[in-house]
Amino acid sequence: MLTVKQIPLVAPVKSQKKRVAGYGRVSTGKDAMLHSLSAQVSYYSSLIQRNPDWIFCGVYSDEAISGTQEGRNGFQELLADCRAGKIDMVITKSISRFARNTVTLLETIRELKSLGIDVYFEEQNLHSLSSDGELLLTILASYAQEESRSVSENMKWRIRKNFSEGLPWTGTMLGYRYEDGVYVIKPDEAEIVKRIFTEYLSGKGLVLIMRRLNADGIPTRNGKPWSESKLRRVLSNYAYTGNLLLQKTFRESHLSKSPTVNKGELPMYHAKNTHEAIISLEVFQAVQEEMQVRSHRHRAKVAPQPHPFNSLVVCGLCGATFRRRTSHGISSWMCRTFDRQGKAVCPAKQIREDTLTSVTTEVLGLPSFDEKALHDKITVIRVFPDNTLVYCFKDGTEVTTHWEDRSRAESWTPEMRARERDRQLRRKEAMKCPQEA
Repeated sequence: MLTVKQIPLVAPVKSQKKRVAGYGRVSTGKDAMLHSLSAQVSYYSSLIQRNPDWIFCGVYSDEAISGTQEGRNGFQELLADCRAGKIDMVITKSISRFARNTVTLLETIRELKSLGIDVYFEEQNLHSLSSDGELLLTILASYAQEESRSVSENMKWRIRKNFSEGLPWTGTMLGYRYEDGVYVIKPDEAEIVKRIFTEYLSGKGLVLIMRRLNADGIPTRNGKPWSESKLRRVLSNYAYTGNLLLQKTFRESHLSKSPTVNKGELPMYHAKNTHEAIISLEVFQAVQEEMQVRSHRHRAKVAPQPHPFNSLVVCGLCGATFRRRTSHGISSWMCRTFDRQGKAVCPAKQIREDTLTSVTTEVLGLPSFDEKALHDKITVIRVFPDNTLVYCFKDGTEVTTHWEDRSRAESWTPEMRARERDRQLRRKEAMKCPQEA
């Protein structure tokens, strides 16, 4: 008897398309380099999308960032998507574009290899998943790293040579333009510099100056809003006196490229009268002294964690939590929004810690402050600018009360008053000195 065995039909398995992404990088922000980066992005977008066996997963890029640094946003985003299983292969121009640091390169390649992700380097025609890939990558990456070191040493030599001749390395500075090796005053920006110095010497703080400049629509040299750190850099810039102090910092490693303060490791160069001054030397020195005085008087320290009132005190206007600040031995609590962005954003009011503690003790009906009772009974303390405190209890009830401000005179000692009189006299003398145009 004839037996016929039926064989089930198996449909051919279609090959799965490979998910491919590109990576491009340039190490400077110059127009020519940015054009090159744009060309890289366009090239990889077109290359990947033309291949019918590939799925385009985007082009990741970094501009004006060295390949020796791991903290590249585009690079880190690429790695994150690789770890998330969104990419099967990465295409990049060359090893030096991907990473100049041998250790970084190999660690990254090995991690991607463990995830089954291939990296293709066009210039070297090399796949990281190939059998000889890692050996060749090690050799080529070492070469790229040595090339980076050589370029770095040549640049350092050129910078130090300029320093020895009294020439700055960069011409980017508010108030000046660097033309033919000389700083030339830009009048409209010079007026901003003078305004900053004048307002600071008149007693205004960095936060107030920052807010007024931003409110008046006056940007920084790079067109960005002002911050305290940017103002501090202007007030500390010796170049506004018409003199230069060069090589105040240096970069010890060509890999990290992090600046190091020069504490005598390398010579400094003091070049006098190299350009027209915006600020007189007397005014500049008065500002430096004033900055030191204020730093000593108003040094604010965050309280050690934890603190009984942490996360309990909030702004009744904007809802931000209050933070503790200590200045001159007196601790106060203030709205974070007010502290960072000013009264125009949130007109909150700070409250002294001893006042807050006293009122809280009274609201809880205790003979003395008790941290445990505070946390057992209170969920939040809302602070309003009219000296109102609203205590919200865990049982749903609320208690509204007020506090009395202490006069400023109560906080001043005779020694503090004497120091302030001397400081005001020195400031007035400095203001009498004519500023150079």
